[in-house]
Parts: sequence; C-alpha cells; structure tokens
Amino acid sequence: MTEQKVPKRVFARAEEDAASARKVTVTPQTANPAYRLAFQDSDFLLREDLRPVRFQLELLKPELMLDEARIASTLVFYGSARIPDPAKADALIAAAKTDTQRAIAKRLKANSRYYDEARKLAREASVMPLDSEGRRQFVVCSGGGPSIMEAANRGAHDVGADSIGLNIVLPHEQMPNDYVSPDLSFRFHYFALRKMHFLLRARAVAVFPGGFGTFDEMFELLTLMQTGKVSVMPVMLFGREFWNRVVDFHALVEEGVIAPNDLELFHFVETAEEAWAIVQNFYAKT
Repeated sequence: MTEQKVPKRVFARAEEDAASARKVTVTPQTANPAYRLAFQDSDFLLREDLRPVRFQLELLKPELMLDEARIASTLVFYGSARIPDPAKADALIAAAKTDTQRAIAKRLKANSRYYDEARKLAREASVMPLDSEGRRQFVVCSGGGPSIMEAANRGAHDVGADSIGLNIVLPHEQMPNDYVSPDLSFRFHYFALRKMHFLLRARAVAVFPGGFGTFDEMFELLTLMQTGKVSVMPVMLFGREFWNRVVDFHALVEEGVIAPNDLELFHFVETAEEAWAIVQNFYAKT
C-alpha cells in the first residue's frame, strides 16, 4: 500500500453536503424549517440566542482570510468620512446656502489637506518588503468608506499594493470605496468585532480629524494601551490644531483623571513624513 492510495478524507466536504441537502423530495416533513441543515437555515442563525455564534463567525471569517493573505501587520487609518478630497473642497463652499454652512465648508476645506497626507502615508507603508517568512507588513487598513478612508486605500492602490477595508452595515448604506482590494473588503454588523479586527494586526495607527466614530476608535486604543491590554504602538494624531481645539488633553491631566505620562501614548504630526519617521524609529529601537 502506498501513501498515494490512502484517501485524504472520508467525510464529504461541507459544500458537497449542502448541495446534496438541496436535492430533497418535498413532503410536509422536508418542507418544514425544522428539517433544514442548521448552517443553511438563516432563520435559525438569526435567532436572538444565536448572537454568540454570529459574534464568533464575524470574528473568524476576516481572521482566516487575512491569515490566508499572509498579512502579518497593518497600519490602521482612522478619520472622518466627511473630509473631502482637496479637488472637491471648493464645491462644498460653493454649495453652502447659509453663513453657518459656509463656515463649516471652509473648515472642511482646511482639513482636506489631510486627505493628501493620508494618501502619502499609505504609499510609504505599502512599499514595505515582505518579511523573512514571506508575510506582508504594515498593510494599509481603513474603514473602507469615503474621505480619509478612501485616501488611505487610494495611496496603497497608487503603488500597486493591496489594502484592507473594514466596512460596516449602517442605516444609510456606505459602499466600500473603489480602492479597497476586493478580496480584502470585509463587511461587519457588530462595531465591537470590527474594532477588534482593526487592532488585532495593527502595529501603528494614524488618526486624522474625525467625529464620534474616530473618537470612539482612538480613545478605545489609548485606553487599551494605558491599561496594558495591548502593547504600546505608534499612534499619530494628524492636526495638532484640530485635536487641541476639540479635546483639552492637558485639562484631563490637571483634573487628575489621566496621568501626565498618558500624554506620551500619542504623537501630534502634520505630515506623512513625520508619521512614517515615528513608525520607523519606534521599530528600530525594539
């Protein structure tokens, strides 16, 4: 008996079982939902008490696919879905109908320079060579949507590199931007699982001006580092003026609710060059 004659498996593959299960003679018994295979029964999978299983599936699917894609680490980009491409910023001002709208449009235009900086930083990260095990390092990872997220995926696309998009189901559909690699474009229902996937492979994080979502992601990361739940990594906040205007970090120290050295968990930067230098210096020392 040779090794080649020993079958690799004795059970049919799941897809084969699923195909054969569809070929069923219809009777009152087989037509009832109770007869469906559990993994083919969407009504069953969507039951309230199956939420833990759905959590597990949403954690597992991207994890397996990213592992199969040989992605060892990522550079994560957080930032607003509303900051425009600089080429489109003037159109926002022109479309404003009130003084308030015009003032907001001008602020968005001022911050639109970070679209270009996100794109540049993504280019820098995306030309990193494979490691000694043939795995990809500092792969660009964004929320997969428009604005700063688009800029990040676009920067990777500029240099012919793959990038990740972690999209999420929202009341108003948010399509993946055109620059996310199709086989690395994932969709989540649970914010918690999406945020976990942002950080599982993250080895550096760039945070651009943003709103509630950006604050949520940034402060969760800072809390995880502050409490030792994740290792300290480079966290770059783009736009000192923006961040000091919307968050008084020093007041948090003065109020005694954070320690002075907690302010060392992040760096203010203005350019992609500054941010990438911080990443390189951090890992040159480790």
